[in-house]
This record gives sequence, structure tokens and C-alpha cells, in this order.
Amino acid sequence: MDSNKIVQIILCFFIPPLAVYLKRGRIDGAFWVNLILTFLGGVPGMLHGLYVVLS
Repeated sequence: MDSNKIVQIILCFFIPPLAVYLKRGRIDGAFWVNLILTFLGGVPGMLHGLYVVLS
């Protein structure tokens, strides 16, 4: 596991949309879904962020 992925995983717990943006490199559908899930509750945003970063 490289250091970028470790930083992205840590960001998933604090700022999930930023982690998704850094993984994808652009603002796309996954970013907007994660942003909405983060606003609805922190845990769904974290789980989605982890899914995007680890996949």
C-alpha cells in the first residue's frame, strides 16, 4: 500500500468528499453522491468513501 492510499483512507474518516475527489481526480457522480451521503450522516459518507478509495 502506498502512502497516497493511506492518506486517502485517513481522509475518508474526516473529509470523505475530499478523499473521493483525490482518488478520482475530478468532480463526478461519485463525488456528489458522497457529498450528499456525508450531509445526511457522517457514517454513510465514510463507508462510501472507503468503498471508492479501496476499489
